[in-house]
Amino acid sequence: MIKLTGIADEAGASLDVQIKAHQELGWDSIESRVIEIDGVKGNLHEVPEATFEKACETLAAANMKVSGFGSIIANWAHKIEDDFSITDAEIARAIPRMQKLGTKLIRVMSYAVRKDEAGKDLEDQLADERIKRMREINKRFNDAGLTVVHENCMNWGGMSVSYVNRMNEAVPGIKWVFDTGNPVFIDDRDRPGQKQDAWEMYQAIKPHMVHIHVKDGRWNKEKNDADYTFPGEGDGQVEKILSDVVASGYDGYISIEPHVAVVFHGAGAADDLSPEAKAKEQYDSYVKYGRQLETLLKKVGAQLA
Repeated sequence: MIKLTGIADEAGASLDVQIKAHQELGWDSIESRVIEIDGVKGNLHEVPEATFEKACETLAAANMKVSGFGSIIANWAHKIEDDFSITDAEIARAIPRMQKLGTKLIRVMSYAVRKDEAGKDLEDQLADERIKRMREINKRFNDAGLTVVHENCMNWGGMSVSYVNRMNEAVPGIKWVFDTGNPVFIDDRDRPGQKQDAWEMYQAIKPHMVHIHVKDGRWNKEKNDADYTFPGEGDGQVEKILSDVVASGYDGYISIEPHVAVVFHGAGAADDLSPEAKAKEQYDSYVKYGRQLETLLKKVGAQLA
């Protein structure tokens, strides 16, 4: 059966707010990325130990599990030129925290795409170094009994279908989290001048997919960014993909990452509101998104845990 969860910081920064949203949805886990407790804010594997311990206590008191870590390891903000000691330290902090929480999945990427001063892709993407590091990242977590899931996001491995294939060939056993909305705004390096096709990316990732993120949207050329929508209302081919997911017997987590009221990478649609109104908009839209995803999944025949 499919289990629903969500990248909970999109409901609000406070861990209490994140838990409240998931309780309202009737879900028993969060996918944790950024948390805030007592004014201390950061990624779950990077916050101070005292904050992490309080997070564990708060989650346990609410009977809320952590389905996955939305880590910063090798993400779009990390350069491949950075010393590997940075990644190594992040791994060393993440593993014991995952083990304490009983969390089996951790989202990673394969470092930012190298660009020139004009913002164009550099020909040399230091692929050999990326592959070497990805093998090590995968091994470190696997040796601890944990599963790395690489996301088709703004990083080397997500540049196109051919890069997905290169990653799969170069890092045996690598697993993926497929995000339905990322192809909407990511350039397709196999077809210069075009955005990616969500169905094609899904087909490339599907044989190695153990986790799913759902977001949706339409590319807006005028603002050079996506307009994010509720699931099934954009160009992410969400209903088609989820129909296939269900028909294929997928029984893992599906996690919402709405981006509707707040965009993690930049300014969101609610930025003109007061802090209180923006917080309410985030929360309400997150819960609404979760309910609409449930409706869509039931429409395509899903059995939900």
